[in-house]
Amino acid sequence: MPDDRLTCLIFASSETSADLVYATKFFVPDPVLFLRQNGKSTLLLSDLELDRGKKAAQVEEIVALSEIERPLEKKFNGKPPIEITIATFLRRRRVRKAAVPYDFPLGLAKRLSEQGIDVAPVAGLFWPEREFKTDQELKLIRRAIKITEVGLARGIEVLRAAEVKPGKRLIWGGTVLTSEKLRAEIASAVLHAGGEPDDSIAASGDQACDPHNSGSGPLKADSLIILDVFSKDARSGYYGDLTRTVIRGKANNAQRALWQTVLEAQKTALENISPGGSGNALQQEISDFFRQKGYPAEIRNNRWVGFFHGLGHGLGLEIHEQPRIAKTTFKEGQVLTVEPGLYFPGVGGVRIEDDGVVTARGFNILSSFPKELEI
Repeated sequence: MPDDRLTCLIFASSETSADLVYATKFFVPDPVLFLRQNGKSTLLLSDLELDRGKKAAQVEEIVALSEIERPLEKKFNGKPPIEITIATFLRRRRVRKAAVPYDFPLGLAKRLSEQGIDVAPVAGLFWPEREFKTDQELKLIRRAIKITEVGLARGIEVLRAAEVKPGKRLIWGGTVLTSEKLRAEIASAVLHAGGEPDDSIAASGDQACDPHNSGSGPLKADSLIILDVFSKDARSGYYGDLTRTVIRGKANNAQRALWQTVLEAQKTALENISPGGSGNALQQEISDFFRQKGYPAEIRNNRWVGFFHGLGHGLGLEIHEQPRIAKTTFKEGQVLTVEPGLYFPGVGGVRIEDDGVVTARGFNILSSFPKELEI
């Protein structure tokens, strides 16, 4: 957290600012002003959000936006611009300088400067303690992971129920099973479990060789299918993030070897995370392991193949948050994804991902979803 002697400002909605959610535990669709001054937290809310904010926001003070606007309405012949209202409020609080997140609105920063209030972006994390999860946060992340597991289970259930027809077509519910239909089933399951699904990945064949390709069109039997489900718990805002790679049908030797190699790499990574360890060294160790197994990361036919992304990332109120494994020294309390992958067009893509927390004893895996290739 920025020094308590600093005045801190956030102007954002909960949908765009995990920092706001972390500071207030309040969900609001439109931008609001958060002020922390001398250790006291204040929210400036519209009348629309006032009552709800008083009940739900975990701050010391709620101020009605209309109370600040009303004396200015005559001058502006109606509601004043929001930056004028904010500047007026801050001057009343004797704010002349404030620390803000790196994504603080540039236009608002310029207008506040014109009003004699300077804002300075904080270098690095706005709330550094977000990197280290409390016991309560771990409970919330476990719940988010359980919701994510429900979505992943539904995806595999649908694939398993699909009939294999000539041409390796997969038929489910009387129609061709597509990536879009499978993602819709995953999303529905997540919603029913209490989550908010982001756009999950259900990609097969060469589409799965682009790690963030969500997949489109018909899914095929005997093809590697990456299912990457990242769901937010609607109640808390925390995320789970899991990936499995499966085949509806039979794997050939190349597919099985790819999958087994990724599984072995993930096992190695999970066993080698502990406080004080180097994430960069672990990233390199996994890359070296893949190369020794005959799967180098390189450019072939103008595209990357092999293992060409990060080993994992922080997980919490954002699906991708600090730290990145390759850029950290492991510390107790970090919640991380571990997701090695291999991608070779013509064979397919494989990624296996689990979530865990760094503890004094090593890495405690928070997810428990089974890993199977053929379904």
